[in-house]
Amino acid sequence: MSEANFTFDSLGYTRPNASKIAKKSKEWLRRVRKAKDFSEIAAVIKEQDTFLKQLDTAVSIAHIRHTVNTADEFYDAEMAYIRRKLPVLSVGFFKIAKALVQSPFRKQIDETFGAEYCKGTELQLKAFTPKNVSLLQKESKLTSEYEKLMSAAQIPFRGETVNLYGIQKYFTDPDRETRKEAFAAYSAFYANLEPKLESIFDGLVKNRTKQAKNLGFATYTPLGYLNQGRTDYGKEEVASFREQVREYLVPVCEALYKAQAKRIGVDKIMAYDEKFIFPDGNAVPAGDREYLVEEARKMYRDISPETGAFIDFMIDHELMDLDNKPNKASTGYCTDLPMYGAPFVFSCFNHTTSDVDVLTHELGHAFAGYEAMRAQELSAYAGVSTDIAEIHSMAMEQFAYPYAEQFFGEGADKYRFQHLQEAITFVPFGVAVDEFQHIVYENPSLTPKERTACWRELEKKYMPWRAYADDPFMERGGYWYHKLHIFQYPFYYINYTLTTMGAMEFKKRYAEDRERALRDYIALCRAGGSKSYLELLRLAELSVPFEAGSVERAMSYAVGIVNEAIAKENA
Repeated sequence: MSEANFTFDSLGYTRPNASKIAKKSKEWLRRVRKAKDFSEIAAVIKEQDTFLKQLDTAVSIAHIRHTVNTADEFYDAEMAYIRRKLPVLSVGFFKIAKALVQSPFRKQIDETFGAEYCKGTELQLKAFTPKNVSLLQKESKLTSEYEKLMSAAQIPFRGETVNLYGIQKYFTDPDRETRKEAFAAYSAFYANLEPKLESIFDGLVKNRTKQAKNLGFATYTPLGYLNQGRTDYGKEEVASFREQVREYLVPVCEALYKAQAKRIGVDKIMAYDEKFIFPDGNAVPAGDREYLVEEARKMYRDISPETGAFIDFMIDHELMDLDNKPNKASTGYCTDLPMYGAPFVFSCFNHTTSDVDVLTHELGHAFAGYEAMRAQELSAYAGVSTDIAEIHSMAMEQFAYPYAEQFFGEGADKYRFQHLQEAITFVPFGVAVDEFQHIVYENPSLTPKERTACWRELEKKYMPWRAYADDPFMERGGYWYHKLHIFQYPFYYINYTLTTMGAMEFKKRYAEDRERALRDYIALCRAGGSKSYLELLRLAELSVPFEAGSVERAMSYAVGIVNEAIAKENA
């Protein structure tokens, strides 16, 4: 790892040489198979780990620069090359992984590098077969098509042309007619693309189902769980969690929206009203991107010495691209540059509260990566399962509440209420996305229109308040098309809801014992992926979200806060 003076823009990029990688893989495979003692096995593991850090860094650089400007022909071509070659190269790494877990030195591998190394490898073996290489290439091409359609969005609205992030800022406009018109323009964008989106997703469902059958699975669902790294629970536990949400949290959310309707002076909350929380307008950031980043620096320096060192590193090395620009991918993410021990944060600011959410959520991911890359010897452990990773980000959002005045001035209390209500009301939507994917992949013969109708039924189940007025596209279920995770990261989305439970536990702990909360949180970040899901929960002293009553226990503190605020405004 190098921490020399660099900025992201100064980093060089060299296309990964597929033939050299394939040659190196064959050499490592030969050495593992012929190893006479454990020292040779350990040497291969370390060499491969260093090499993969280099490869992952090159891929990340190409991906970041492609998403910053999807019209850049050079990085568009680089990403096409990477998407085409990586599935082929994975065959070589697959053979090495298989040789390692079957090695007579397996016990020494576990003792030296930890049991999760081989456990994770075995998971990857279950999820891969050389038969799927061409399917993986096609899958990548289809998800890239979706990404390009979204990043190229040009939505006409009141004399200007905006992208997806640009139109969404009007969802919080104090003028109801403006909100309605903006939502209609947003809906029309997806409605006009519906035939193309249907084709892409239908292709993905068929493709992923075939991948699963090549591995001996009846449906894609178990393969989707393997790809998410899940070993401690399955779809039955997730279904029980969703039912807890329906029983406890859906009525809570209905009451919150009923109170919101009264607050903003409407008879019924429509879909275009949901993000408008206060009659005189939602909180808005007190400054531009430069101002907000500097306030984030002050906040992170105050939270702890560890977070202070982290934010200085991020800013000094220019590891954030936050401005909304033409042809920029309409998404937000955090990724890593392992060779530099550097996270990278990407977003599209639109001067709404989501700008500050990026500086807490995505930087929560980044802090976890920053700490794990320094604490863990192997890069395989610097990453973490997706059902833990979102605790890092969502808990950091909660830790930022005492600093809201820095970002919103007099609107700080508005922000805290809005953000907490949105954290609560998000969970039913999140579980609806998850159940939608279970239905879709367990019934791959559904037609595109049947899938969309299925989504609308799930809205009625988990979001009974959702109403679309005179919008036939949304009324028959078109809302799901906007969620890129459904296209690009199947079965990921439930993680946001599972980890909301952990984040809310951290919120309560932070209010009661700040020092203990930060100690447990930093320990969780540094552990990376060196332990299993349940082990990491135990390390951070967090509850298991599948246990009976867990949703109410985790969420009741936050629910109590918003209910108390509503009671005061009605007094």
